[in-house]
Amino acid sequence: MVAAEWAASEYGTVDVLPGPCAVCGSRTGVRHPSGWVCAVCEWRFGDIVDGDLPPPRVDVVYYLGYADRIKIGTTANPRQRFAAIRHDDLLALERGDRSVERHRHAQFADERFGKTEWFAVSPALTAHVEAVRGGVEPWTRHARWMSEAFALRG
Repeated sequence: MVAAEWAASEYGTVDVLPGPCAVCGSRTGVRHPSGWVCAVCEWRFGDIVDGDLPPPRVDVVYYLGYADRIKIGTTANPRQRFAAIRHDDLLALERGDRSVERHRHAQFADERFGKTEWFAVSPALTAHVEAVRGGVEPWTRHARWMSEAFALRG
């Protein structure tokens, strides 16, 4: 059970939002006495996202699986970036910038294919990816980070 589902079951009623979440587009919400909250990113339903401002920048380190390899890279626009990379699956997202990416490249240097960002699947790398994922779907985690970033700038 993800944190939002646990919180929903403990503190509110899970139901369909009156409309899609303005941040992540989810239709699932938690109804509290004080109002609705998105069950995915916890954005308060009805709060306006200022469309005149650019979206906040949230840098992520990503782990993409393809055949017997894992790509470790970084981006602030994952959907656009992933559209340009051949891959089978988004394995995990980790909040971080190029410094975190460089650290991961050094951490798994023994599995690295030459000077690329592709690494051989190994027990250590697989365990790291599972720990980063933490049982949470990567896009759910990203939606939460975006919601937090929107809320912090407002």
